[in-house]
Amino acid sequence: MKSKRDFEALEKRRLKAGRLFTKGVAQAEVARRCEVSRQTASAWEHLFKKKGLEGLKRRSLGRPRQLSDGQCSELSALLMKGALAEGFATELWTLPRIAKLIRERFGVRYSTGHVWHLLRRLGFSCQKPARRATQRNEPAIKRWKSTRWPALKKTLPAEGKPSSS
Repeated sequence: MKSKRDFEALEKRRLKAGRLFTKGVAQAEVARRCEVSRQTASAWEHLFKKKGLEGLKRRSLGRPRQLSDGQCSELSALLMKGALAEGFATELWTLPRIAKLIRERFGVRYSTGHVWHLLRRLGFSCQKPARRATQRNEPAIKRWKSTRWPALKKTLPAEGKPSSS
């Protein structure tokens, strides 16, 4: 699926305009050849005069990354060693734990939502245990499902009262 704007094509158009400005082509002619408004051609020419062709190249969108590639590699290695190795009570990595690790290790504050995006970019995903917990009490679970769960289902969440039907 194509994005709404083709940033590569836009950059090619700006660079074409820059080459035309280098040859001394007038703004109006650059606008016509690049199929843009004269205002756009004027802005490009201003940028070209100030920064050259480099100024017409695509800039990255959004805020710059706060962790370098090296720090991201180090974070991946720390996560692979496990939460116990970092002094947590259990082996479970949670978003708040990872945010704390990043804050303490690299001095960068991330919200848990951003930690999630960072982990996905690093190739991590949500995991769930392969086996059931050894502490599971199957008879208690069965009893709860047969007695307590039906009673809870009969309660209307909005009113908090048992239904009359």
